[in-house]
Amino acid sequence: MLQEKCAVFGVYGTNPLIEAARLVHTGLWALQHRGQESSGIVSSDGNNLFVHKGMGLVAHVYDEQCFNILKGTLAIGHNRYATFGPSEASHVQPVMSQDQNLAMAHNGNLPATTKLSEFLTSKGISPRFNNDSEMMYKAVAYYFTKGLTLPEAVAKAFPLFTGVFSALFMSKDTLVAVRDRRGIRPLSLGKIDGIGYVISSETCAINTIGGEYIRDIKPGEMLFIDKTGVQTKQLSKGKEMLDAFEFVYFSRPDSFLAGQSVNEVRKEFGRQLARENPNIKADVVIPIPDSGIPAAIGFAQESGIPFDIGLIKNRYIHRTFIRPAQSLRKSDVRLKLNPLPSVLKGKRIVLIDDSIVRGTTSEEIVKLLRQAGAREVHFLVSSPPVCFPDFYGINTPDQSELIAATKTIPEIKKMIEADSLAYLSLKGLIKAIGLPVENICTSCFTGEYPIDIDFNKEKIKYC
Repeated sequence: MLQEKCAVFGVYGTNPLIEAARLVHTGLWALQHRGQESSGIVSSDGNNLFVHKGMGLVAHVYDEQCFNILKGTLAIGHNRYATFGPSEASHVQPVMSQDQNLAMAHNGNLPATTKLSEFLTSKGISPRFNNDSEMMYKAVAYYFTKGLTLPEAVAKAFPLFTGVFSALFMSKDTLVAVRDRRGIRPLSLGKIDGIGYVISSETCAINTIGGEYIRDIKPGEMLFIDKTGVQTKQLSKGKEMLDAFEFVYFSRPDSFLAGQSVNEVRKEFGRQLARENPNIKADVVIPIPDSGIPAAIGFAQESGIPFDIGLIKNRYIHRTFIRPAQSLRKSDVRLKLNPLPSVLKGKRIVLIDDSIVRGTTSEEIVKLLRQAGAREVHFLVSSPPVCFPDFYGINTPDQSELIAATKTIPEIKKMIEADSLAYLSLKGLIKAIGLPVENICTSCFTGEYPIDIDFNKEKIKYC
């Protein structure tokens, strides 16, 4: 399955009257787009840790009774998709062991866990039946129970984490945030005056709880907060290589990544698409909502072709991109999107989407538009072809599932039955993001992996 990354959110309260878990709950709601499988919160009152977690959406997992249990001014939370290990209640995060007074929430993926496994085994700790996050937790817990402070324990275990992570750890009185040396997953620090500090996967959630963004956690940096304030330590020489797919699809448009507005970057994707495809003749530009909307607006602005809404989205259907079976994905398209014949009938359509992964959803949407009377459908994609698996948090176990890895653009065009098909070039993508190419991870498009993927190299086929 191709699935999304996860979300982490933490609050360290400096006001003894605040209820950190309620703020974390709101933050997780704002980050629901990053994980719709399960959710959990761990809080601390300074003496004990309290936990509530379960399968489902944030709205389904929590009720008022939960917050009578989740006491204290310190809390972390997590929304999850399974990118390593099965999708089941036993793997819902945050990871916590009550007797160790320690909890952890992890966004990312470790492509190989050999170092971790060998370390745990050498200490008499079984790594069996654990996912990567749980093994990370056990390594930190080992050092923590030996008497090290939480920051010291995280620093000691850090070299064992051979992969991608934006992670939060908490004890009864300390919050630690740590990011991998390439900064592939986003993680930001914020502050709420008179209340305390916030750590979030995306800046949009900081804004949602009334906080102010301060800065991003640096690649290879550990930031920790306790009663003495905010402190930081560089654990590894870092170089940011933020995942390009955060700009393309995953992040909310009202977030900022590496100082760039996600919404404005996506509009620029559309403008660049129009510059690269100046000869398309059409009557209207239609986005596939929601993530295709900014690029469609940008395309319309640059091309002069009018923008309109031709597909109405049912807000209560989850993203088809992440459903577990092809049959469900196909049925979801019709549940999720309803065409507007008054906008489409007899028109030449430019249809904008952020990506084509398997092609099944794209094929169904083109059929919907034709059934609604569209005369032509020109399918434009605001990212390059996805040709390679991601081993950093998106679960792509088989490259053969990626249509661009197995078919040419003309073959894809024929399969989805579009009149034309064009992708944004890699050069255009980099230009639109506005960051130096050496600071962007483009592994899904190029097969160049900035963090070693170990034995997974054997799964990759290059043209």
